Amino acid sequence: MIKKISLIIISCFTWAFSMACTNFLVGKNASVDGSTLISYSADSYYLFGALYHYPAKTYPAGSMLDIYEWDTGKYLGKIKQTEKTYSVIGNINEFQLSIGETTFGGREELKDTTAIMDYGSLIYITLQRARTAREAIKIMTDLVAEYGYYSSGESFSIADPNEVWIMEMISKGSNNKGAVWVAQRIPDDCISAHANQARITTFPLDDKNNCIYSEDVIAFAREKGYFKGKNKEFSFSDIYSPLDYSALRICEARVWSFFRKADPAMDKYITYVKGETLERMPLWIKPTKKLSAQDLKDLMRDQYEGTAFDMTKGYAAGSFGSKLRHSPLVFKVDSVEYMHERPIATQQSGFVFVAQMRSWLPDHIGGILWFGVDDAASNIYVPMYCGITQIPECFSIKNGSLLEYSSTSAFWTYNWVANFAYSKYSFMMPDIKKVQSKWETDFNLLVPAIDKVAVSMSKDDAKVFLTNFSVTQAENSTTAWKKLGEYLLVKYMDGNIKKEKDGKFLQNEFHIPPSIIRAGYPEEFLRGMVKQNPGLKAKTAEELKNRN
Repeated sequence: MIKKISLIIISCFTWAFSMACTNFLVGKNASVDGSTLISYSADSYYLFGALYHYPAKTYPAGSMLDIYEWDTGKYLGKIKQTEKTYSVIGNINEFQLSIGETTFGGREELKDTTAIMDYGSLIYITLQRARTAREAIKIMTDLVAEYGYYSSGESFSIADPNEVWIMEMISKGSNNKGAVWVAQRIPDDCISAHANQARITTFPLDDKNNCIYSEDVIAFAREKGYFKGKNKEFSFSDIYSPLDYSALRICEARVWSFFRKADPAMDKYITYVKGETLERMPLWIKPTKKLSAQDLKDLMRDQYEGTAFDMTKGYAAGSFGSKLRHSPLVFKVDSVEYMHERPIATQQSGFVFVAQMRSWLPDHIGGILWFGVDDAASNIYVPMYCGITQIPECFSIKNGSLLEYSSTSAFWTYNWVANFAYSKYSFMMPDIKKVQSKWETDFNLLVPAIDKVAVSMSKDDAKVFLTNFSVTQAENSTTAWKKLGEYLLVKYMDGNIKKEKDGKFLQNEFHIPPSIIRAGYPEEFLRGMVKQNPGLKAKTAEELKNRN
């Protein structure tokens, strides 16, 4: 089931490598149609974006499963294989259970180097064994109790068609097997988010229907000397993952940017993410309007536009408003530490998704993984039904790699377009958004019709039908994106812009543009250039006349 390193570079690398990944969570009464929703951006400089399929299987009694760390491929050990596993497409299984994650790191001394279960293996093994969110929490926590937890601190989004949960977990160190953890159910009319910083603070100790936690989550903190107060004052985040400035500005800021768009009143927390005030954002909020799956896709494309953190503005954005920031995020000038903003939509995303779970439909139809590769700002979310039986070739892990280009790989096609666009971002993004909007609008119109047809079929026939639909849409949209890249190359070659009319390039009878647009640089950028290099000033005729 779990493949070795050549095939399993799938989830986010650790905090030290990328400080990456963002999750949004939406309860069923906070969505426009009663869906539960979670989103995920799997961000890493080392990640080849692909869609994975684990078919349902039956195993002989006594079978064992080899576990390899998802981030490195390191062999960690063996665990007992379950008798029957369920089908999994990416991060959603056949029962519409979906799981996402972000790494918060936490106290370094709590890493257990002797454990077997790492966070990535925990996710994908659980998806093959659980039917509901509550069952997933039980399986995940039982696995780490039996085999230990190898990874650093992790936040998990866990959702089924009826419930959405956030669970935060951290190991207890090499001398203490297992993990401490807290899981809270998001109220049905609320939304939540996490982005590489633990967000559960105090929690109810006597509401087992909506809050589950390890028996020793507080006792272990007392034993280690981390906490001395009353139980009701215990804050998981403050004890196991204390905030520093990078956690605020690079991580919590992404949650703030999501919350402020769902409720403008959350704007006030800008002082919190700037490290100026102490009041923390709530774990969840009630949005001022209900959100759709498309809303979540668009929110995952956020680059702080219109805020003081806007990635498309300022010196670092260059002359054409590029969101691209060259790593590392944290840097020093004259021994003073600075940091770039870190947006929700980032260039190093391997893959992104919005998982939509719909309780009123049969499971094989109700679950959709809206899946995309590379930068969410400049990709397409394609509908992958959870009941499909094969994945598109364009999304296959065997079609190219991070070090091997493939012209039929969606990952490489979308990266090609995005990397070209970063150089002239303010000009190219409107062209990209136009094609992006067309495809996603068409998908949103197609899906209800596809649902209707699939519901009228037998389960087996519906799976064939849905597989053909999902595979075809993925391949066709990838082909369209390749054509988009070709169009952008022609239009913006060498920094100039070809003129168009009615969707066609203007040309004379010799197939030559009658004129081109030389966009030049914005005035503020020109002023910066001449200030830095006054020698660029042209000499006047009088100055030339007076040469020695």
